[in-house]
Parts: sequence; C-alpha cells; structure tokens
Amino acid sequence: MSASLPATMTAAVLTGHGGLEMIEVRDNVTLPSLNAGDVLIRVGACGMNNTDVNTRTAWYSKGVSEGTTAEGGAGGFDKSEDQDATWGGRSLTFPRIQGADVVGRIVAGGQGVDPNRVGERVLVDPWLRDASDPLDREKAGYFGSEHDGGYAQFTAVPAVNAISVTSDLSDLELATFPCSYSTAEYMLTKARVGAGETVLVTGASGGVGSALIQLSKRRGARVIAVAGASKLAAVEAVGADHVIARDVPDLKAAVRDLAPGGLVDVAADIVGGGDFPSLIDLLVRGGRYVTSGAIAGPLVELDLRTLYLRDLEVLGATVMPAEVFTNLVSYIERGEIRPLLAETFSLGQIREAQAAFLKKQHVGNFVIDLGSLGQ
Repeated sequence: MSASLPATMTAAVLTGHGGLEMIEVRDNVTLPSLNAGDVLIRVGACGMNNTDVNTRTAWYSKGVSEGTTAEGGAGGFDKSEDQDATWGGRSLTFPRIQGADVVGRIVAGGQGVDPNRVGERVLVDPWLRDASDPLDREKAGYFGSEHDGGYAQFTAVPAVNAISVTSDLSDLELATFPCSYSTAEYMLTKARVGAGETVLVTGASGGVGSALIQLSKRRGARVIAVAGASKLAAVEAVGADHVIARDVPDLKAAVRDLAPGGLVDVAADIVGGGDFPSLIDLLVRGGRYVTSGAIAGPLVELDLRTLYLRDLEVLGATVMPAEVFTNLVSYIERGEIRPLLAETFSLGQIREAQAAFLKKQHVGNFVIDLGSLGQ
C-alpha cells in the first residue's frame, strides 16, 4: 500500500446490536488491508438505507415480528436473537463498519489489480459474490454486513465490485443509487415488468419506492404509487402516473378506480403488514407480487386460494446477479434516472441521521458526506 496513505482513519463503528448508542465514531480505526484482487477506495459519500437500521437492531431475526418503527429502530428490539440477526440469517461479527452505498476513487490496488485503475471514480456493487461461484446465492455476502462498508474515510472491496462510473453528478448524488436503485431494478427484473403494464408501488416516498417509480417508468410501465399524504406531490413529481394516500380508507377501491380494468399487473411492495392481502387481491390473473422489504411488519395473511386460483406469482428479491448493478450504472451514465437526495449529514452526525431516517418524513435518500473529512 502506498506510503502516502495514513495508517488510521475515521469511521463509524457498530459495536453490537441495539439502539443508536451502539454506533461510535472513532478516529483511530486501522486502514483496511488489501487481499489479492482488492482495491482501496477513498470514500466520497455513502448513502443510508433500511439495511443499516435492520442490521443494527437485529430486525432480521425471526424473533422480531413487528415493523421497524422510529422507536424500535432507535432503541432496538428485545425479541431479536444474535444468531440470525443479519439478512442471511447468520450472526454478525463486531465491531463492524456499516454503509453499503459507496461512491469514491480508487487509491490503491492489491496483487493482480491493474495499476491503471488507481484514480478511477467508482460506485460499489454491494453484493460480494464468491469469485469461484458467483451465481451461488448462499456464498454471497453484503457490503457493510458480512464485510466492512463505507461509513469510513477508506474502504476495501474486490476490484470486480468497484464499478467505474462516468457522470457529472456529485458524489453525494451518486451515493443515492447503489442499494435503493439496484434493489428496485432487481425487483422489476424479477417481476419481468414490461411496457404498458401497471405497477403498484408501496412506500413510494422512500429510497427503494422512489427508485421503483423511476425504473418502472423507464421500462414504459404505468405507476400507481402509495405514500404518506404529505408526500404525494413530491412522489408525483418523481414520475408516478397516479398517487394514493397511505391512510386512504379503502386501498383496494382507490386502486381499482385508477387501474385499467381495476387491477394491476405487478405489486412492488416494500411495506408488507396489513395491506398485503389487498395487494394480492388487486393483481390480474397471472399477476406478480414482488417484495424486498417489510417496514410495516414481516408477518402477513395470505389466502392460498387466491394465489393458486388466480395463477399468481409471489417473488422475493435480495441477492441479485451482477448485471443488475452494471445495468443500473449504464442508466445513470445515460441520464435515464435521476438522484433524489433528501438530506446530507456529516459522519459525526450519523446517529442523528439514522434517527431522522426512521421518522420517514423525507422523500428519496439520506447521504453521509465523507469527502468533508479531508484528503
């Protein structure tokens, strides 16, 4: 590693499962070491997403049955179990640096890395796949979970995960894309959304929800978006064809008034909870329900007769193939999607940022500015 690089760095360190007090900002964290094939990235910015909160609180544990409220997200969940506390149903090693949504520049490379990549501006694909068997989902890990992430001045990733990006967007704007938009693109890819179809998007004001709107419109689909009443104008500005307030008395009636024939082709859901049966009932015969989250609660009610008699598909979307992310970068470079930067925080404000994130008063994405830490 270059002698010009420091031996230590500033980073936000997660010390265990629990509340916001488990996050500590330290200025004496050892710089990441590089394995063969790795690159070291000086982080410019790192976006915030639900995975950060869910991993910190151990919400992924089967012992937790409720949704991630502001209170639960700030204080943790008493019913969680450490042994199945991550997205993959495994335990987490502490201390851990979280943060999956990294944009920055390569400053060094490990053995076998093309030296010409030093200086390259990159976005990090957060899915860390097994080099010998990248299609095996069981062998995948997540950046900021199984591997230290981007809430730090520097981070190390396999070179294959550092995707070159050429864009006039700022680091702060680019950091809104990796997790939210790749998740949304994978949901739409898995649900085979095509031109002329109608997509119902829940949680439409958040990072994934607002990305689902843009990426559905990019595919030529019609979008009906559900969000908080105070955010409907902003959600419509993102590109939704129709918007519905989350607390509408009868969601099914509201959607049927707007959807062609009263039904939708795809329900792209990141909310779960009590509205799940309505989303299933709103699907056309052969329709697809796809999910990558459950912020209103993971346990739902399903009438299997509706599922099989209407030839429906229920799809989960988590570990995506690498081409989903590289496709996303190409959309960014061609200007086909735009960033939704809701608010920016310094690394020293990371607890405040997560507390504000949990209140869900924003539209788009929160980003931590790492470039302000100095070069």
